[in-house]
Amino acid sequence: MNDAGKTNLHHANPVNKTITLLAIESSCDETSAAVIRDGKVLANLIANQKIHEQYGGVVPELASRAHMQNIVPVVDLALKQAGVEKNELQAIAFTQSPGLIGSLLVGASFAKALAVALNIPLIAVHHMKAHVLANCIDEPRPSFPFLCLTVSGGHTQIVLCKDYLDMEIIGQTIDDAAGEAFDKTAKLLGLPYPGGPLIDRYAQQGNPHRFHFPRPQVPGYDYSFSGLKTAILYFLREQSAEDASFIEKNLPDICASVQQTIIDILMQKLIKAAEDTGIREVCIAGGVSANKGLRKRLLEEAEKRGWHAYIPDFQYCTDNAGMIGFMAYHQYLAGAFTDLRVTPSARGDWKMAES
Repeated sequence: MNDAGKTNLHHANPVNKTITLLAIESSCDETSAAVIRDGKVLANLIANQKIHEQYGGVVPELASRAHMQNIVPVVDLALKQAGVEKNELQAIAFTQSPGLIGSLLVGASFAKALAVALNIPLIAVHHMKAHVLANCIDEPRPSFPFLCLTVSGGHTQIVLCKDYLDMEIIGQTIDDAAGEAFDKTAKLLGLPYPGGPLIDRYAQQGNPHRFHFPRPQVPGYDYSFSGLKTAILYFLREQSAEDASFIEKNLPDICASVQQTIIDILMQKLIKAAEDTGIREVCIAGGVSANKGLRKRLLEEAEKRGWHAYIPDFQYCTDNAGMIGFMAYHQYLAGAFTDLRVTPSARGDWKMAES
């Protein structure tokens, strides 16, 4: 590629120079922009896409169209809230992977164009790694190394984090994610999308020991949730055949029992990983880390086992540009820039953006 096709990617960072970054997150159905200065989040704006509720899930084509409508006003508002002008920015960061490819392309294209226009570096960020580092944005912060259980609609992972840019997956789901188990159960119960938070809400009123569901056993630190989803489907089908109003009569207890089962499965492997590694700095991250039951259970296990537990602020649990910008800040310090040839990836290589 000739020089006209490149951004000025490797600007030197003078000692004590203030580093101000704009970050863009567009991996799924939230359009988010954040401004980060020296690792501190000055503004973190998120535009949710309500249009998907009527379809019971995210429609990729509609998501990418909504990103195109939202990205300019969201970026503009983030800069205004932070009190930062575009010419004060030192780099533009964006989510490269994983996610919906159409949604990722909107954020990547916008970031590339702005980086070229301002002649500043471009930083590609791995979405799931950024979720892990959400625990480090605010005080108190975990010390390295720490373990992070990352739970979202598409991912369930146990990550060993040795440094800001040095992470290793030591366990993950071999089929469905915990977030999928929540959302699919909510759909079976007739709850509107997104159903995971509604299960959490009803679970607060129910008996978690009323109904028993299987807890699939998988070797090592890996997870499996497909069998649990099937078991819940058959259970509801059988009970509803005998009593058409079974779900309506027992909704809080069903939600509490399902949530307890998922949390037990998640925590069993996290406890094993902590015991085997001897690490006592333990975190959770991802959209499901906003679940009150999971947050409560982590704190209970921490008190019982002598862990130091960390949970991100709610604004950094779901998809957001604040966590993208925080990780990008540490990539900036390491000189981990990219150029205009970078392409988004729906699945995303875990090794991406480490060099």
